[in-house]
Amino acid sequence: MLTAGRHRDRVFCVTGAAWRTSLGADRDEVWADLLAGRSGHRVVPGATVLRSFVAGLLPDGPADGGPRERHVELATLTAEAALRDAGLRAEDADPVLVLGTSLGPHIDDPDPGSLHDWTAEAAKRLGLTRAPVSLSTACSSGSDAIAVAAELLEAGYADVVVAGGVDLLTEGKRLGHSLLGTLSPTLHRAFDTERSGMLPGDGAAYVVLEREESARRRGARPLGYLRGWGSTNDAAGMTAPKSDGEAAARAVRRSVEVAGLGLADVAVVNAHGTATVLNDEAEATCLSGLFGDLERPPVVFATKGALGHSLGATGVVEAITLLLALRDRTVPPVLGLTRPMPELRLPVARDAPHAVEGDFGISLTLGFGGFNTCLLFERGPDA
Repeated sequence: MLTAGRHRDRVFCVTGAAWRTSLGADRDEVWADLLAGRSGHRVVPGATVLRSFVAGLLPDGPADGGPRERHVELATLTAEAALRDAGLRAEDADPVLVLGTSLGPHIDDPDPGSLHDWTAEAAKRLGLTRAPVSLSTACSSGSDAIAVAAELLEAGYADVVVAGGVDLLTEGKRLGHSLLGTLSPTLHRAFDTERSGMLPGDGAAYVVLEREESARRRGARPLGYLRGWGSTNDAAGMTAPKSDGEAAARAVRRSVEVAGLGLADVAVVNAHGTATVLNDEAEATCLSGLFGDLERPPVVFATKGALGHSLGATGVVEAITLLLALRDRTVPPVLGLTRPMPELRLPVARDAPHAVEGDFGISLTLGFGGFNTCLLFERGPDA
């Protein structure tokens, strides 16, 4: 049930969404592939010895230029697609760009400039006149870009914000995660008792967030609504999360409180699901502590086993999958999951799509450095 009062002005419309993933760029085709249990992973040879050579690379990503140019091009093309999907032109909507990335081109490019430099270049190519916002909060970057966009809308700074995340899998990122031991030598098995790490991937995704009165004025039909957001930090370590999941749980509670809802209103959870031993343990403990004792706990799903872990882009990719799950009242299976870990006391989509009942869902991201961000979305009117 909706709560009247101060929470109602925190409803922001998602009027456009676009992505580039290892399964392709067409939104509904990729969604159909996810529901069918297809994977975008393939063997990608590398110049160095890695823990895994399997990754989810873009089938048609930018191939020319150095790492910086490839990131800028991908950021620009995907943002253009999101604006088209919203039925907007940059010169008319005067939007603000908010772009998140984990590391972007900064490991591999000898002269990448600052993070903000290539964000500004993407905004320039898009024809945007307002100063963009850039941020990097590891694997929570995309989710935090959406949260920052919501804050800009709530403050009245803009009527339209294009919020996205971009990360291409460079050799430096592959080597770094291999040395950290976060890559799986076999499969990506999120929330499985035999999980051994993640499989990485390319990704770019954007949502167009718009104030309700702006969307109504031009007759836009939202894909869904951003109703709440919350973020915390474990303050426990550079790479490992705190095992009790309490900081992540606070982020979830904040997003629910901002929306004026209760935990029982959440029908579906798009989990971070990195398939690393510590991350899945912390996330499962968090979710079970919040929802495990409810009469009707939410259904959990995760998509990195199909798409790869796209680092700073993953939060926006998963926000879009959550909106599609709410639209269709179904979630795709978690690829690689055969024996669910006992710490996760919630229903999980296995082997086949799982039905969803309800209008609200959350997307949770847990990033290196202790970053936890939760976004709460409501089903759109065209569902």
